Amino acid sequence: MDPDPACYENLAIDEGAVRKIILDYLIHNCLQETAEAFVACTGMKYSFDWSAKLDKRKNLLQNNEDVLFDLLTLHFVELVRSRNCTGALEFAQKELTSYGNREQYIEKLQDVVTLLAYEEPEKSPVYEFLSMDHRQSVADKLNKLVLTHHQLPATSSLERLVQQVSVVRYCLKQDCGKDGWAPFSLTSFLKR
Repeated sequence: MDPDPACYENLAIDEGAVRKIILDYLIHNCLQETAEAFVACTGMKYSFDWSAKLDKRKNLLQNNEDVLFDLLTLHFVELVRSRNCTGALEFAQKELTSYGNREQYIEKLQDVVTLLAYEEPEKSPVYEFLSMDHRQSVADKLNKLVLTHHQLPATSSLERLVQQVSVVRYCLKQDCGKDGWAPFSLTSFLKR
């Protein structure tokens, strides 16, 4: 059972607050060009100093070997994906060799380098390194590192709102039993 639209259709929503939530989401996920375009399109008053923030982050990767290794191996994988084997080999020799004698990186490094042995790396036993899920996982680790460094929350305001709606709907379902409100589904909500 969904709530009656009459309960919320006339509820006033502050457009400025909605824009701030959207902008927070874009900035939170490091979508620089999209955030700048959103600000320009909506006429919001917001200035970005991306270069200053990037300057502060230069040492961030040097102090976090695991994320740096993931980014370097991701670059290697992208070279393999584009069939630039020579470039991938040169990159591996220059950037990944130092990880070859470190216990925590050996297995992953061997798996990633194995991609070079296949004419069609997408069909190799280690194809998961070519997946969008792997890319997203590395991006999430990097984003978490940046957010932690700047002492920012792990989730954006928009994500927290969706979490809150989900919890409220879950509690309503528990309180009202089987005839209560269905759990919140963002997918179903967006299909309206």
